[in-house]
Amino acid sequence: MSQASVLPSRIAPVSFRAFDSDFDGFSDELGASFARFGFAVIGDHGIPQARIDAALAAAKAFFALPEDVKLKYKLPVGGQRGYTPFGIETAKGAEHFDLKEFWHVGRDLPPGHPYRSHMADNVWPDADVAGFHARVGWLYGALDAMGLKVLEAVAAYLGLERRFFEPTVDFGNSILRLLHYPPAPSDGPHIRAGAHEDINVITLLLGAEEAGLEVKDRDGQWLPINPPPGSLVCNIGDMLQRLTNHRLPSTTHRVVNPAPERRGVPRYSTPFFLHFNSDYLIRTLPNCVDAAHPDLYPTPITADAFLQERLREIKLA
Repeated sequence: MSQASVLPSRIAPVSFRAFDSDFDGFSDELGASFARFGFAVIGDHGIPQARIDAALAAAKAFFALPEDVKLKYKLPVGGQRGYTPFGIETAKGAEHFDLKEFWHVGRDLPPGHPYRSHMADNVWPDADVAGFHARVGWLYGALDAMGLKVLEAVAAYLGLERRFFEPTVDFGNSILRLLHYPPAPSDGPHIRAGAHEDINVITLLLGAEEAGLEVKDRDGQWLPINPPPGSLVCNIGDMLQRLTNHRLPSTTHRVVNPAPERRGVPRYSTPFFLHFNSDYLIRTLPNCVDAAHPDLYPTPITADAFLQERLREIKLA
């Protein structure tokens, strides 16, 4: 076991069971973790582990396919759907690309929806991985629904109407990313995914139990995130940081290689990047501005314009 894996997380888990039994307490505890770290660990989330495992098994089966088969599902850069091979995504300002490949699933839109002009249809590799669509599509829906619950708590913490965020994300360009980091060579780079902040509103992450995820704390030190098994790690993205005038911070994080004895083990995770609706205008919330906290973003921007600007910076557009 690596040294990092035995260090206790300083981010105490918040039990999701309190969502129904003590919503105000849940909201306060979750919001306080976000305000302090930009991250929170949610235990007892209730998403069936067997179905999570089934979706992860489908992802592993896809990544095990020959490279030429996987490349059949690579769409043009910027499509945010299908397969993205190694050597493309690069953290903003980094010289080297991240050591990962991934699969993107987005929201299915009804015929004639105006967002179809920039939100592509999903592609599915069921011809090569039986049951992929059903298993992974289910996970997208489960995390999308959980994201709404988290945002309810965030809204209450911010003093907003509890369902403030529902109409802002109901057709959001949210992405489920199935991630594969291969075994790390002993002489390879220390970093699997370079230091970055997430673009979106909030991120929900399953699969953080394998050591490597680290968060940059206020003192500049890197804090390992080692949640209990079966937990959901959630963090604030740049869009919500901007909306709240940094009251809720989007914290820098990275994925580093584990200790030598774990470097032969691949890492899989399933981050869900929850986004605002494309035409939602990100305008600083009035109750997050006062004399001590002037508006850092006096010029609002639509969610899609913000997204496209950031995707270009990390070479995904």
